[in-house]
Amino acid sequence: MTTPTTSRLASMNSVPHFEPALSRRDMLLRSGAGFGGLALADLLSRDVSSSLLAAESKKASPAAPKLPTGFPHAKNVIFLFMEGGPSHMDLFDPKPLLTKMAGQPLPSSFKPVITPMGEYNAPLLAPKRKWAQHGESGLWVSDWLPHTATCADDIAVLRGCWTNGINHSGGVCQMNTGVFTAGRPSLGAWVSYGLGTENQNLPSFVVIPDKPSDPVNGPRNWGSGFMPAAYQGTRLHSGNEPIANLKTPKGVTPERQRAKLDFLTELNRQHAKSRPQQTELDARIESYELAFRMQATAPEAVDLSQETATTQEMYGIADGAVTNTFGRNCLLARRLVERGVRFVQLYHGTGSKWDAHSAIEKNHTTNCGESDKPVAGLLKDLKQRGLLDSTLVVWGGEFGRTPMSEKGDGRDHNATGFTMWMAGAGIKGGQTIGATDELGLHAIEDRMHVHDLHATILHMLGLNHMEVVYKYKGRPERPTLNEGSPCLKLFG
Repeated sequence: MTTPTTSRLASMNSVPHFEPALSRRDMLLRSGAGFGGLALADLLSRDVSSSLLAAESKKASPAAPKLPTGFPHAKNVIFLFMEGGPSHMDLFDPKPLLTKMAGQPLPSSFKPVITPMGEYNAPLLAPKRKWAQHGESGLWVSDWLPHTATCADDIAVLRGCWTNGINHSGGVCQMNTGVFTAGRPSLGAWVSYGLGTENQNLPSFVVIPDKPSDPVNGPRNWGSGFMPAAYQGTRLHSGNEPIANLKTPKGVTPERQRAKLDFLTELNRQHAKSRPQQTELDARIESYELAFRMQATAPEAVDLSQETATTQEMYGIADGAVTNTFGRNCLLARRLVERGVRFVQLYHGTGSKWDAHSAIEKNHTTNCGESDKPVAGLLKDLKQRGLLDSTLVVWGGEFGRTPMSEKGDGRDHNATGFTMWMAGAGIKGGQTIGATDELGLHAIEDRMHVHDLHATILHMLGLNHMEVVYKYKGRPERPTLNEGSPCLKLFG
């Protein structure tokens, strides 16, 4: 039975099929206040736009410092890259059997062997080095590295390294990016992405080759891959002017420079607004800002004349000395990490100069002579300043060399077993981790792939390689491609 109450409720809840048309008088009565609302909406939208523009201009720099996800042992990294492939069995991994079997073919039990030059059946080549144990730890180092040997108790030698890249392009690419083909961010770029820099007036990631030419692969070794270009490395130069065009021209005041930069930034932002997919544009804007800030900070940072004669001698810095170039670069690396640069990579032998396919005695004598004293000077200088406790130093190339000879007096590439070392940041020095077989061909104990090396470096910085994630095309990308484990034996 329908009551008056239910009838009224039904009427209130019903939805009419149409609204009756308003009269002209009703329309004016109801919307009169709306004309003011239009003006208010316009004013509010302008305020919102202004706020958004202000937020855009003040947004955090990609290099802004970030907290590590775990406990950091190191604040900075100096990666000493010996391009071309140093011979591990001539430097840190003595092989008495190799000397004993010199001139004989490689026993079939050591195969399979993959080398770029196909030197499978070449006779074994005996090392001509003299070996000795150094420091209280008794670490084995050959006479090619007498200065590095004096730092034996600070160094942890990793003899079980291996990689996939068998040629220089693939090997250098993988040691820098984790893969032997182009396209992925470099390790330094991942560190910049994960931690930023402690000094906003200097780059987070710096690369310094020892020659005017580029290393093999060029800038892709320190590129940012699919991540924003702001995380890529900044290349400095060897010599008296590491950063070109840094000084402000005469007659240009800071105010004028700032005004020019602001105008240029506005033009660049207008250009970039319609091209959000091109992160290089944002990186270019950020680079101009960084360059402006560097004009006040960088000249002092790269001025080696401020160092004492004793310090410069420690690095082998002297006009005409074979150690001068790399010594200057090593000293510059110390000054940069001292001022908050997160990741510094030095190339020695730029252009694969360590690549000793022939005349290895001449080749390695030259390269060791140029780099040994500067490397030892860097370790000692960091230590005496208390910086070695917070700086991880990494030494190595893209791969090692074969025990078989090439061209009679050289060695081919060896990706299946080679040596690297690390020092500083709480690492227990004077120890050897891992091993190759009796001839130095294959890593057989505590094997460390490049992904393990990268995971270890990230771990030292307080970053879990599985938790540093960048979303790219819907896929969570990680520095080590979801592989690798940090080597905890480094801490004893």
